[in-house]
Amino acid sequence: MDIGSHIAELREERGWTQEHLASLLGISRAALSHYEKNRREPDYDTLTKFADLFKVSIDYLVGRTNRPTVTLDDPVREFVDQLELSDAEILEKFSLTIDGQKLTPEEARRFIAFVRAERNIETK
Repeated sequence: MDIGSHIAELREERGWTQEHLASLLGISRAALSHYEKNRREPDYDTLTKFADLFKVSIDYLVGRTNRPTVTLDDPVREFVDQLELSDAEILEKFSLTIDGQKLTPEEARRFIAFVRAERNIETK
């Protein structure tokens, strides 16, 4: 689902008109309409306002997860964003540890595979 669809769905779930939501956000109804129809994308500040008002994560609004309230801590988000690197690059760049013990290369590969599988499940 795209940003506009999420915004429209969340607004409709609350029974709000576009005029009401636009007023709460301090934007014009026309701007909100453009967001909902995906003619324009909200900037970061406006996305944050939507997320705060609807009590959902920005990741949910932009379609990175199907769970509205799941958020990741900054260090975890940085790590997840780095998963675009190859396994070798990840292993070289990060020292992965659990309970204070460094993971073996094989354990690290299984961990990376697990995270990738989990991300695929969340986006489907």
